[in-house]
Amino acid sequence: MASIKDVAAEAGVSVATVSRVLNDHPSVSVDARTRVLAAVEALGYRPNAVARSLRTDQTRTLGLVISDVMNPYFTELARSVEEEARALGYSVIIGNADERPDLQDHHVRTLLDRRIDGLLVSPTDGGSPLMLDAARGGTPMVFVDRWIPGVDVPVVRADGRPAVRDLVAHLYGLGHRRLAIIAGPAATTTGSERVEAFREALAEYGLPLPEAYIGQGDFQAESGRRVTDAFLDLAEPPEVVFAADNLMALGALDAVRARGMRVPRDIALAAFDDIPWFVHTDPPVTAVAQPTGELGRAAVRALVDVIEGRPAQSVTLAARLVVRRSCGEPPPLEPPPLEAPSTTPSAEPPVTNRSQS
Repeated sequence: MASIKDVAAEAGVSVATVSRVLNDHPSVSVDARTRVLAAVEALGYRPNAVARSLRTDQTRTLGLVISDVMNPYFTELARSVEEEARALGYSVIIGNADERPDLQDHHVRTLLDRRIDGLLVSPTDGGSPLMLDAARGGTPMVFVDRWIPGVDVPVVRADGRPAVRDLVAHLYGLGHRRLAIIAGPAATTTGSERVEAFREALAEYGLPLPEAYIGQGDFQAESGRRVTDAFLDLAEPPEVVFAADNLMALGALDAVRARGMRVPRDIALAAFDDIPWFVHTDPPVTAVAQPTGELGRAAVRALVDVIEGRPAQSVTLAARLVVRRSCGEPPPLEPPPLEAPSTTPSAEPPVTNRSQS
């Protein structure tokens, strides 16, 4: 493997000049820079990132701690974070908290020990002492999707309240009056916010939200199955189950089918967090969609701004309702059949050109 000394010999310059070129120092002449870069390419030289970080106090590495890598929403979020970071010259190390505060803290501690330049976190709870100390101690940090109230770092999130209001209006227009929710953990901002948004939207239509129609889930499929079973055992089951995330919605769908029931014939189903699978279920699931890719990209841009000393602002994007077929929506109109070409002979003979005799 080529060393920095090999590059210097190949380019005919000093090791210090090679170092200045690799660190983009402005004092290097155009000719020297050209020769060094050509030597780097010819020899396949790769700088030692660890050694460089010790000199520059930067690793060009971001940490991302997500709540559940098995959740398609967070998988897409992580992908967009990695793509945007790469475009800006950063690498990403990902830690999966699996909705467990202890795993979240483990990943945060490990990432800080590795001297990352900044941290993106989707908190699994209201904030551990480690997380709070890191944020208040000056670690460049951005919360994405979820946040910790009272911690002064930028937050990049989607506002789901208008979309939840649109969903309730849609359900009301379809004739549904008994609406229930599978809630996420109350310790998370998204868990509590979605319940409140649902309750407020129901109140606009004079609809109650009885305690029996609020099931406590944990953003995992098994809790969706458990809560839906409890709803179906009620003397007066709900007409609609709204799952506050996609995995709980899939669990709810499993619970309905396990009883030989059908969505939406026997009970309607809607979800927060649209995923590609929902168009392939039978029926396709009506859902609130977040702009996941843009959330990830905006979070990286905000974090890089903090790292590089630029002002960084919180970002709130809009979620939207995607209407499909799981709530009793009418089927889409069939396009009119194409008319077959007519085979009836024309009433008038064809016109032909005849030469004059």
